[in-house]
Amino acid sequence: MDFELIEEQRILQKTAKDFLKKECPKELVRSLDESEDGHSPELWKKMAELGWMGLILPEAYGGSEWSFLDMVILLEEMGYNICPGPFFPTTILGGLTVLKAGNEEQKKEILPRVCSGDMILTLAMSEAEGWVEPISIQTKAEQQGEEFILSGIKLFVPDAHLAHKLLIVARTSDNQDPAQGLTVFLADAGADGMTINRLKSIARDKQCEVVLDGVRLPAGSILGTKDHGWSVITEIMRYAAVARSAEIIGGARAAMDLAFDYAKERTQFGRPIGSFQAMQHYMADMWVEIYGARNLVYQAAWKLSEGLPADMEAAMAKGRAGLVGRKATITAHRIFGAISFTMEHDLHLYTRRALAGDMALGDSDFHHEKVAKCMGL
Repeated sequence: MDFELIEEQRILQKTAKDFLKKECPKELVRSLDESEDGHSPELWKKMAELGWMGLILPEAYGGSEWSFLDMVILLEEMGYNICPGPFFPTTILGGLTVLKAGNEEQKKEILPRVCSGDMILTLAMSEAEGWVEPISIQTKAEQQGEEFILSGIKLFVPDAHLAHKLLIVARTSDNQDPAQGLTVFLADAGADGMTINRLKSIARDKQCEVVLDGVRLPAGSILGTKDHGWSVITEIMRYAAVARSAEIIGGARAAMDLAFDYAKERTQFGRPIGSFQAMQHYMADMWVEIYGARNLVYQAAWKLSEGLPADMEAAMAKGRAGLVGRKATITAHRIFGAISFTMEHDLHLYTRRALAGDMALGDSDFHHEKVAKCMGL
């Protein structure tokens, strides 16, 4: 199996690397971390002009129609540079879901605006338990004539305060099987009865609580089929898990590079600390772990791009990437020593995001259990 990138992918990778290095310096990352919105409209517009928002969307809706594997290459570079903003929820959780489940009218209304950067989307799924399982979804959507009345509380909704539309997962009927009776709705962020509150996060990413108090939505706002929304979510979660894994691997690579440069420059006992065997083993272990997890991510992304079954591969990628991201940043802290534990050090940016990335969309334990189930246990 050839894991080397083709020429177009190498160009995409280099373009992303050069652009983000110039347009998304750590000073901007820190500034957006500390801001209320965590979003730069200027950076967002430039990314849209590069075609990133529509990278994997069809040309018919203004996209470039590249593969999901190509998107993973881009997301890895975004993770390496800690690119802030609502790119992931808009393109993966939102845009890809509309593409997979929406009707033609919904696609024509939403996807061209996603491609142009004029519409921000997000997915409101998690609730109080924080699980990525259907049993945890208790938000109700009661039908009254041609309308549905939504009531409940969604938590950890990424960038909901910036979104123009939310994809909301709600229960439209009760069933012994909790995976049945769930429906995905499209809702305007400013709908009557909807309140969006920002939550504090260790990663300083902008997650929100979305309170639904009698939000009225027309039947035409259903994405896909009533009562069969979980099949939509299950498919999107495979893509989302791999996409998030790519970001985590990018961050792990950056942490390793920071530690590598420091190990060559920092001297102790008259020689660079990188010349000591213990440090060499630290660096070698980091690279082996990152390289192995990266291959899992790329294999899963390739299978998804080819339309092949990838339940186990997606779970392996996310489970492994979450562990490797945390381990890489911890090892980098050990190499740096005390200086990296100051909040002003860049390594803190990667450490916080590695912790948050592992928890997002199910932590390592959750995905290891999925692998076990795929094995037949």
